[in-house]
Amino acid sequence: MHHPPTTFEVNGAAIRKLRMRAGVEMSELAERAGISRRYLNHLELGSRHRMRPGFYTALRDALNATDEDLLAEE
Repeated sequence: MHHPPTTFEVNGAAIRKLRMRAGVEMSELAERAGISRRYLNHLELGSRHRMRPGFYTALRDALNATDEDLLAEE
């Protein structure tokens, strides 16, 4: 049986690049994704790089991004 991953490893630099390209402030993106600005900052800076599925999906949708855009390379 296939189970969804318990966490997603994200590429913080890609998150930042997509956010900047969209012209969105960090606080606005965090609000859209339902996560804290501090958590988003940690993701972008690379001090955190794992996200739970619900938060990951919300961030991906808020950025209008794909998994290929956001996930860290294996």
